[in-house]
Amino acid sequence: MTEKTMINRTLHREIDELKKMILAQGALVEDRLRKACMVIESQEEQLTAEIIRSDWEVDELEMRIEEECLKVLALHQPVAGDLRLLVAIIKINNELERIADIAVNIAKRVQTINKDSTLSFRIDYSSMSAKVLAMLKMSLDALVSEEAVLARRVFLDDDEVDELRDKAYKAVVNELNIDMGHAACLLNMYLLARHLERIADRTTNIAEEVIYLVEGEIVRSE
Repeated sequence: MTEKTMINRTLHREIDELKKMILAQGALVEDRLRKACMVIESQEEQLTAEIIRSDWEVDELEMRIEEECLKVLALHQPVAGDLRLLVAIIKINNELERIADIAVNIAKRVQTINKDSTLSFRIDYSSMSAKVLAMLKMSLDALVSEEAVLARRVFLDDDEVDELRDKAYKAVVNELNIDMGHAACLLNMYLLARHLERIADRTTNIAEEVIYLVEGEIVRSE
């Protein structure tokens, strides 16, 4: 076995390990988001606190993945498909960490909303939550299967999330015109929609990186 063959085997072994790590990160973040969507509906205090406490797990894995990617880049100087994969992993890793941060922000908003027990007004976020969760799952499935067509489907769902955000905004503004006494709580209620919309945007970014990985083409959804 030549030295070059040994180096290539080492490179691909390390890349395979990175693939496992980014998929584990994806599963972890998907779980955080699912729980955050659950507390929007249930407002369960124990689960809300759990989401906030567990934020360190995603942050720790994010740092490990980035360090391993940089090490592989420095030691092996990969090219072509291997280089694209490493660049995609670095960017997707960052997007996943941000999604987890936003999930924590959702939990914090729910905590604040729960303090105002006298407000009966509520927004049904179940459709928006389901759409955002489906987008994240679809983008991660596209990463696993390296399917650009599946990744592009994420772009279509992003428009629907924007429409649901606008609908929530109008509902909150209408309620503020009726009753200004719960302005702070209503603002936090609308920010739930903003957080979900931002997660959809991050998920779209992941889909863009999958397309770059598969096709070598930099795309930006409109």
